[in-house]
Amino acid sequence: MIRTIILATTLLVSAGTAFAEEPIVGNWKTVDGDTAAITPCADSYCVTLKTGKYAGRQIGKMQGKDGSYTGELTDPSEDKTYSGSGTVSGNKVRMKGCVLKIFCKSQTWTRL
Repeated sequence: MIRTIILATTLLVSAGTAFAEEPIVGNWKTVDGDTAAITPCADSYCVTLKTGKYAGRQIGKMQGKDGSYTGELTDPSEDKTYSGSGTVSGNKVRMKGCVLKIFCKSQTWTRL
């Protein structure tokens, strides 16, 4: 009986850890005031605008863990895709897009 309780507790703790969300997952306010949702999608995290002129458009896909992510970001106003990164610190995420790893632009979004 005790062994069963210990096993069940261990499984619950392991399951809780395995399903813990990454810090990048959630809704974020962009510098333009729009809402961007970052959600798990397959083996990545998809960045989709929920509000604003480009609502419903996926503007990024990133992979990573523990607050550091890399992938691609698209500027919806220019319809150009860049190599990108995202770094989460508290309730902020710094999104950075680069061309040739030399010419970069970044924005800081705030968690909603």
